[in-house]
Amino acid sequence: MGALRALFLTKPLTRRLCIAVSRKPSYLHKLGTEPLSPETTGQIVDRAAQEWGDRDALVSVHQGHRLSFRKAKEEADKLAAGLLGLGLKTGDRLGICGPNSSHWYLTFIAAAQAGFVLVNINPAYQIPELQYCLTKVGVKALIAPESFKTQRYHEMVCAIAPEVNTCAPGQIRSKRLPDLSSLIMITDRQLPGAFRFSDVVESATPELVSTVQQLQSQIQPDDGCNLQFTSGTTGQPKATLLNHHNTVNNMLIFGKRAELSRKAHRICLQVPFFHCFGNVLGIMASLIYGATIVLPGASFKAEESIEAIQKERCTVVYGTPTMYVDLLAIAKKTKNLNTDTLDLGMGAGALFSKELIQDILQTFKLRRFCVGYGMTETSPLSFLSMPDDTPEKQTSTVGCIMDHVEAKVVDANGKMVPFGTPGELLIRGYLNMLGYWDEDGRTKEILGLDRWVRTGDQFVLQEDGYGQVVGRIKEMIIRGGENIFPKEIEQVLEQHSEILEAQVIGVPDSRLGEEVCACLRLVDGAKLTADQVKQYCKGKIAHFKIPRHIRFMADFPKTVSGKIQKFKLQKMVLEEKSLGTG
Repeated sequence: MGALRALFLTKPLTRRLCIAVSRKPSYLHKLGTEPLSPETTGQIVDRAAQEWGDRDALVSVHQGHRLSFRKAKEEADKLAAGLLGLGLKTGDRLGICGPNSSHWYLTFIAAAQAGFVLVNINPAYQIPELQYCLTKVGVKALIAPESFKTQRYHEMVCAIAPEVNTCAPGQIRSKRLPDLSSLIMITDRQLPGAFRFSDVVESATPELVSTVQQLQSQIQPDDGCNLQFTSGTTGQPKATLLNHHNTVNNMLIFGKRAELSRKAHRICLQVPFFHCFGNVLGIMASLIYGATIVLPGASFKAEESIEAIQKERCTVVYGTPTMYVDLLAIAKKTKNLNTDTLDLGMGAGALFSKELIQDILQTFKLRRFCVGYGMTETSPLSFLSMPDDTPEKQTSTVGCIMDHVEAKVVDANGKMVPFGTPGELLIRGYLNMLGYWDEDGRTKEILGLDRWVRTGDQFVLQEDGYGQVVGRIKEMIIRGGENIFPKEIEQVLEQHSEILEAQVIGVPDSRLGEEVCACLRLVDGAKLTADQVKQYCKGKIAHFKIPRHIRFMADFPKTVSGKIQKFKLQKMVLEEKSLGTG
C-alpha cells in the first residue's frame, strides 16, 4: 500500500479475546451468495430514479435543500450536460473541493452520468496541496464554493494561477495549472474567470441532456470513475483510481449485510463526502438501496446532528469514534431527547472501544452497531459485521470477510502464517483499485502482478472469517478519522531555518484516537517555541496535520547504521508524565 493505513478500524486485538491458533494457512475465499453486478454508477442512478422517484434522496438541512431521486437525476443530468457544453469529455477529470452540500451530491451523480472521473479534494487543503492535486491528475474543471470556514477557494486558485483574474470563464490558460480550463464556483456572485454553478446547470440544452443519456450505453463498469487522494511515503498524496465495478459491488454487498434493504432508511451522514466513508458508503449505498441521505451541516457539529436526527426521523447514523463521543455528550445534555427512530449505527475511520460501542447502543437504543475494516484501495470494505454477531464479536473484531473477497495473512517473507497468527493482511478480488494515478512504481509496491493488495496492517485471521487488527506495519497516524503520513509534515518542518531535523509520530488521544506529535532537533543557538512551530505550519499543511504536541530533543534514538528508531522515540514520549503542547 505504501501510504494509506486502513480506513475502517475497530479496537485492535483485545486481551479479553482468546485467539485460537490453527495449523491451517491463513487463507480464505468468501464465496458470494449472488453473482457480482455489471452495472455502472449511472445505471444505478437511473434505476433509483425509476424505482423511488418521489422519495427523498437528499435532505441538506443546513442549506434547506430537499431532492427526490427523480429530481436529483434531472438536475445532475443537466449539470453533466452543462459540463459537456464547456468541453469536458468522458474520461476527463472533474474536481470537487468543498464541504458536504447538495452541490457535492449532484456533482457525484453528474460525473457518473457523463463518464467523468470525479476527483475528491479535501476542503482543508492549503494552496500547495490544492495545486499538487489539480496538477497530479490533470483536473480539467474544478467545482468549489466561494468559501468555507477560513478557506477562500477562488482566491486560492488565483494564487496558484493569477491568469484566472483576467481570463474569460472557461478560458483558463495557466502554466502552473496546465490542464485546468474551467473554474465553477458555488456562489451567487460573478467572480473573475469563473462560471457560477447554477449557470452551468441552466446552460444545458435538450440536445446535450440527450447526449448524456446516450453515453450510458458507452460507459463500462471497468472504466475509472473516482480518484481519491491518500497519503504517500514520499510525503505527497497518491491518487487512488477506483472503477464502477469496485464501488457498485462493494456497496451491493455492504448494504445487504448492513440491512439497508430492510426498509426505506434515512441516514444521518456526519462524515465528509470527500472520504470513501461519505461518498461510497454514503452516496453510492443510498442510491442502490433507496436510502435518504440527511446532511445535518456542512461539516460535523454534534448539536446539528442531534437536531437533524430528531427532525428528519433518521434511522441510521454514520460516524467516526470522535463524532460519536461528541454526539453522546450532546445527547446526554439534550432535554426530551427523542431518537427512537434510530435503528442502526455505522462506525468507521478509527479505533472503537467496547465501552464506546456499548454507550452508543444504550444511549440511542440501537438494534445494531456495524463495525468494519477496509481502505481506499479496496473501495473500501473487505470485512464487516454480520447481522447476528454477538457483542463480543462486535467489539473485539473488525467483522467477517466480505463476499467475493480473498484474504490471506503472511509473514515478512510473504509466506502464509497459520490461522490465529499475526502477520500482514493481503486482500484480492473485484474490490481492488486500478492503481495509483501516474504512479506505476508506487502501485507495484502495494498491488502485485498476482493482484494481491498489501494492507500494511498486522492482522489475525480466524477460520470462521473474522479478523482483528493487531497493530500497524506502517507509521500512518489516524487522527479523528483523518489519515496522516508523518513524512509530509516532517518535510514542511525541516524547511524551517531553525529546525535541523524533524520526526513526527502518533500519540494516543482520548477523543481523536491519536494526535500528531512532532519531535524536533534545532540548530545550535535556536530558541524556537512550540507556538512558533504551529504558526509556521499554518497555510502550509491542512489544519488537522499541524502537530498538537511539540517536543524539542537533543538527539533521536538510532540504529548502528544511523536509522531513526521511531518506535523507541514514541516510547520515550509516552513515558513522559504529561503530553502538553509545549
